Amino acid sequence: MLQNIVSLTKKFVAIKSTAGNPEAQEEILKLALENVKEYKTERFKHNGVKSALIFNTNKRPKKFKVILNGHLDVVPGKENRYKPKIKSGRLYGVGALDMKASAASLIMAFKGIARKVNYPLGLQLVTDEEVGGFNGTKHQIVKGVRTEFVIAGEPTNFDIVNEAKGILTGKIYATGKTAHGAYPWRGENAIWKMNVFLNLLKKKYPTPEKETWATVLNLAEIRTSNTALNKIPDDCSVLFDIRFLHENKDKISKEIKMILPKKFGFEILELEPPLRTDKNNKYLKVLQTAGRKIIAKNIILRGAHGTSDARHFAKAGGVGVEFGPIGDGIGSDEEWVDIRSLEKYYQILKKFLLLLN
Repeated sequence: MLQNIVSLTKKFVAIKSTAGNPEAQEEILKLALENVKEYKTERFKHNGVKSALIFNTNKRPKKFKVILNGHLDVVPGKENRYKPKIKSGRLYGVGALDMKASAASLIMAFKGIARKVNYPLGLQLVTDEEVGGFNGTKHQIVKGVRTEFVIAGEPTNFDIVNEAKGILTGKIYATGKTAHGAYPWRGENAIWKMNVFLNLLKKKYPTPEKETWATVLNLAEIRTSNTALNKIPDDCSVLFDIRFLHENKDKISKEIKMILPKKFGFEILELEPPLRTDKNNKYLKVLQTAGRKIIAKNIILRGAHGTSDARHFAKAGGVGVEFGPIGDGIGSDEEWVDIRSLEKYYQILKKFLLLLN
């Protein structure tokens, strides 16, 4: 089975399934579906983005017991990194770890176990997770897809991520009064006004000096329509990205508004809830048991600073985790996945699904 997983992963890596490349996304989805063609498949398309849901029942159930969620899209990499390479037990390439090897493992696990379990099991394959998952996983949820538990095959080095930060992306804008740059007292510089607010924002969300489990903010862009050096700008806007903790989920936008000066505008571009699955959740406990049986050590729980498509199910009242194989270098020129860990990952998934029978 490991040979099949590695072979499929290599084929996946060779496909440049990046955002804005619908032909490649169609190609990789078609390749993935060829491996599970004996099962019922429902295909989706939203805003040009394609995804699929494969299941072991005659028709899609009202609610699955478990869905295995895998994304086939990647963050772009250098041209030569789309040629998979194996060295010292590692498979290198764009998206090898995040998460084409996991997706191949999920496919093979579903294929090998779907007819051996007596409950509705789904395999969800999407092509837009790296840009938010709104047209893939979220669209399927809008169309009624539900599950008691979802495993998103994100790389976790065999830890179980049962908690991930929420996302708030927003835009703040300020206005001023234009004038000639030689006479600044005649105008009102919108950039300087914005600078005062940004100092307040940085004080509210200081950048940690080291990794910490806290709400953090990234200032992503400062913009003005002014292009003349001798003109006082009368507009300024900033874009920011806040990753917030579960305990901040009901107050994060209120905290921004509290420090917002009068006559400033605030627009929420995206507000996605944090993921939090109780450590005593029955499915999570079974996954821990399955992992312990296969790798002979405890599977720890932890939080993640980033997020995954599992959050979309959380927003719809479901629960889930991120769980994946061993590797490193996500998004870099040296992204790799440990090949031996793929066999163990496959075995853990099978054991977990069988234990739920």
